[in-house]
Amino acid sequence: MPLLMGIDAGTTSVKAALFSPDHQMLAVARQEYTLDSPSPERAQLDPEIYWRACTQAVRQVITRAAANPQDIAALGVSSQGETTIPLDRLGKPLYPAIVWLDNRAVSQAISLAAQFGQELYDRTGIPEIIPTWTACKILWLKENEPQVFAAVQKYMLVQDYLVFRMTGQAVTDGSISCTTALYDIRRHAWWPEMLAAVGIQASQLCDIVPPGTSVGTLSAEAARTLGLGRQVQIVCGGMDQATGAIGAGNTTPGVISETTGAALVIQATIDDPGMDQRKIIPVYCHSVPDKYLLAPVCPTAGMALKWLRDTFFQAEMKIAEREGWDAYDLMTTLAAEIPPGSDGLIMLPHLMGAFSPVPNPQARGVFAGFSLSHGRGHFVRAVLEGIAYLLRQNLETIANAGMPVLGLCSTGGGARSPLWNQIKADVCKLPLATVENEEAALLGDAILAGVATGIYKSIDEGCKALVHFSGNILPGDQSGFYEAAYRSFCDLDETLTPYFQRNYAA
Repeated sequence: MPLLMGIDAGTTSVKAALFSPDHQMLAVARQEYTLDSPSPERAQLDPEIYWRACTQAVRQVITRAAANPQDIAALGVSSQGETTIPLDRLGKPLYPAIVWLDNRAVSQAISLAAQFGQELYDRTGIPEIIPTWTACKILWLKENEPQVFAAVQKYMLVQDYLVFRMTGQAVTDGSISCTTALYDIRRHAWWPEMLAAVGIQASQLCDIVPPGTSVGTLSAEAARTLGLGRQVQIVCGGMDQATGAIGAGNTTPGVISETTGAALVIQATIDDPGMDQRKIIPVYCHSVPDKYLLAPVCPTAGMALKWLRDTFFQAEMKIAEREGWDAYDLMTTLAAEIPPGSDGLIMLPHLMGAFSPVPNPQARGVFAGFSLSHGRGHFVRAVLEGIAYLLRQNLETIANAGMPVLGLCSTGGGARSPLWNQIKADVCKLPLATVENEEAALLGDAILAGVATGIYKSIDEGCKALVHFSGNILPGDQSGFYEAAYRSFCDLDETLTPYFQRNYAA
């Protein structure tokens, strides 16, 4: 029976999973890495680390599944968006990957906003030009690293780069490229005026194919490196948020899912990219043909919890490694002992700026209201609650755009935490469904790979085979209490906005 593999390159790790078409995930593996942040506004990574982590994850998952590499029919690849990798004429990286979180291109964002502010949303689905977008990063290179800029043969996103290393093909798709500010989401083509504004040619970008397209098989070198057979078809999955929506069964209008990974992203499938007439909710190209996603983004969600773990819970990390536990479980055990509202401690999780519902690259992370009585468990719970408050803010924005919000499906690493799921249900006052396989992006990659190779007739057939729900969490007794805490969070966020803009401007 042919096997399907999914690979997802996230902000802090590359994950791989192997699936059988008869509904089973055979194994999953993850290779973590730490971003290089030489200053508060910068986040970058050696592109070779993405490839090295990919090869290690693939080899590990094959070993764990005890699978025959010759049985793997196809491999779907997805990744984070916006992260920009410039390559020379030999296909070698010229510069560290400028990660999507990077905020160095503030002045470039201001310049482009002055030129394209009026038509930006209609062209790209992006409500505001901020340093996140690839166009801003490229313009920053032009103005600050002219020698690098002059030598660039191709600009790639992370998915593009991994596919290029696997096949030698320089291709991308609308799902991964829709947030570059270079891509016209209605025409599904590069936006000539924006390309001219940043000083590049369309030939310096990858060829566009539809999401879910098989772009060829592995090269001999890539097959050896990955430990796979050359017969494996490589399929462009799209942005991890779009493939994650597929992995949550979110393929038709009326369904809303959220992914709490490194970032928090909400996904609402829509037919019309102009649904939000106020033009404030980001619109992505879905990896489902002819569909779009309303996709509010909060840049540092799980990453805020990871920062807390890495900075203040190193002893627990050592214990977890020695005993075979998860350090996050040890942290949430402490948080579970703390009452809802964290005894007045509020956390704004803007560790790399804010995006949705109000863009503010100057925003910073904040713990407010702590006293001598607060311990480490309070800080863990405050992070969990802060992300839940952001989730509610964005769900209210979606509802105000005209889409009823009656329930939620939760995926991503955060969905493994029963405590966090209950906090989200309580804060948002919504039932929250969970899926058996919280690695929704990998599941979506596998479904797209199965459709591309004819194993499934359609995405819906693949979802019926592989997407299964594991639980439904209802709002509990704390929903009423969280109302006042949520209002305090919103008040703090609004109050500090001018402070951030005044003190952290580039």
